[in-house]
Amino acid sequence: MAMWGPLSAGLMTLAAAIGVSLLTAGSPAVAADDVVVAGLHPDRRPENAPVLKQPDKSARWYASATAGVSQPIPPSLRFLDDQGNWFTPFTHPGMVGRYDIRGLHSTPSTK
Repeated sequence: MAMWGPLSAGLMTLAAAIGVSLLTAGSPAVAADDVVVAGLHPDRRPENAPVLKQPDKSARWYASATAGVSQPIPPSLRFLDDQGNWFTPFTHPGMVGRYDIRGLHSTPSTK
């Protein structure tokens, strides 16, 4: 263990120096009067922030959400009627290959 002492100490110093240089290399210098602090009131939305009154669930959205599902749409997908503007993995393509049971990643054949 004694033989690794100076070598590991040198490597740790080098790693620390690289880490510090990587952290500071891409960050622009900020003057003291340009400081912007975000999140002073995380419980409140900014006064000029847009407000969504109703989710946009057009026919195009329903077609995208039910792509790859056979007709008639099963009752288990009634949750789509109550789906708001929050993220749901059901409306986005998932994994590829044999896990793509809805065929959202497959390309249509040109016969």
